[in-house]
Amino acid sequence: MNIGMLYAAAAYAAWGLFPVYFKALQSIAPTEILMHRMLWSLLFLAMVIAWRRQWAWLGDVVRRPKVLAGFAASAVLLSSNWFIYIWAVNNDRVVDASLGYFINPLFNVLLGFLILRERLRPVQWTAVALAAAGVAWLTWQGGQLPWVALTLAVTFGLYGLLRKTAALGALEGLALETLLLFPLALAYLAVLTLQGKNGFASAPLSLQLLLAAAGPITAIPLLLFAAGARRIPLSVLGLLQYIGPTLQLLLGVWLYHEPFGGGRMFGFALIWGALAVYSLEGVWRVWRGKQRAA
Repeated sequence: MNIGMLYAAAAYAAWGLFPVYFKALQSIAPTEILMHRMLWSLLFLAMVIAWRRQWAWLGDVVRRPKVLAGFAASAVLLSSNWFIYIWAVNNDRVVDASLGYFINPLFNVLLGFLILRERLRPVQWTAVALAAAGVAWLTWQGGQLPWVALTLAVTFGLYGLLRKTAALGALEGLALETLLLFPLALAYLAVLTLQGKNGFASAPLSLQLLLAAAGPITAIPLLLFAAGARRIPLSVLGLLQYIGPTLQLLLGVWLYHEPFGGGRMFGFALIWGALAVYSLEGVWRVWRGKQRAA
C-alpha cells in the first residue's frame, strides 16, 4: 500500500505542477501547444506499448465501431479539457483552473446521480449543496460564472464517466484517444507551417525540446496513477486527489500572484467545506465497514 500511495501522490503532484510547465511555453499559442501535446503523447505512448509488446488490443478495437465511437467522444472531451487548462494557465487563470479540479469530485457525484441513477446519501447532498453555494457566491462576487472552473470540471467529469465503462485500460485508452486526434493535430500544424505561423519551427531548441517533452509529461503521471490506483483503496485515492488542485492554487497565488482576496477565499472555503464533508463521510463509511467485518 505504501508504494501505491507513493505512485498516486507522485501522479497528483505532477499534475499539480503542470502550471510551471505550461507557463514555460507561454510564447506558443495554446492551440498549437495542444496539438503538440497530442502528437508527442502519441509518440511516447507508442514507444511504451512497443516496449511492453501490447499491440493485441488495437486489432480488436478497430473491428468494434461502438468502442471507437466511445473513444472518439472521450478524445473530444479530453482535448477540450486540455485546451481550456492550457489557455487558463497562459492567461493568468491558474486559480480558476485549480477551482475546477476542486469541484470535479463533487460534479462526479452529481453525474452518478443524474446519469448512472446512483442514490446519494444525505451527507453527499449536503456536500453538493455547499459546493453549489460556493459557485453561486463566486459568480456573484465576480459578476460572471466561473466558466473556466466549470468547463474543466464538466469536461473532465464527463470524460471520466466515459472512461469508467471503457473497454481499455489507462495506457491503451489514452493511446487510442491520441491516435484518433492525430490527423487533426497533424493537419493543423501543417496549415500553420504553410502559413509561416508554426511557432515550433521558429522557436529556439530549448523550447522545441520542452514542447516535445509534452509526451512523457502527459503520459508518465497517468501511468503512475494507474499503478497507484491498483494498490490502494478508493477512499485513500479520493483524499490524495486534492494534492493536484492544492498545488495549483498555491502556485497561482504565491508564485504567479493572481488575486485571491477575502471574497474569493470565502467561495473557495465553501467548496473546501463541501469536499471535507464528502471525504470524511467516505472515510467514516469505510472505517465502519471494516469494524463490522471485524
